Amino acid sequence: MTLKPWLLAALLPCCAVAANFDEDTSAGALAISSTSFTDGGMIGLRQVGPDPACGSGQELTPQLSWENPPQGTRSLALVMFDPDGGKGLGVVHWIAYNIDPQSDGLPEGAAGQTSQAATVGRNSRGTLAYRGPCPPAGDNPHHYALTLIATDLAPGSLPEGLDRQGLLEALQGHALAAQSLVGRYGH
Repeated sequence: MTLKPWLLAALLPCCAVAANFDEDTSAGALAISSTSFTDGGMIGLRQVGPDPACGSGQELTPQLSWENPPQGTRSLALVMFDPDGGKGLGVVHWIAYNIDPQSDGLPEGAAGQTSQAATVGRNSRGTLAYRGPCPPAGDNPHHYALTLIATDLAPGSLPEGLDRQGLLEALQGHALAAQSLVGRYGH
């Protein structure tokens, strides 16, 4: 369930012009995958928030793999956004950046807080941490778009503490390509 270019552009307006929206990954386009959930599939409890109202999950960041970053990629950024949350205004669950593209991915639970693997930005609650899915009980499953952005910025060049808007502004003119993976969760 790869996001269509028009939806990706709506979620990440800074990258709409600069990003490569080629949906055919067989030609060597940027690709993202996860062993934690399949594209369009349900997100497991390991990634869900720990509150019983959320499903009593472990709140671990999902495992991620990527391949084919475009030539010139010096770092990667991740945004996990729930467009269904916040009563339609959206909820940012995870911001991570300054990721070395030479690594082939992130292990499950590896980037919930700033580490050598990634700088973690501010979620919608303003905390510098991964925030697991937690839609209101009874809602239809929410969609969690996890977007990987290839940039021409060197790892470590973006400052700590960026929120989604700050990250998107910093990436303006530096995004080379983007690809999304969408997981769903509801209880």
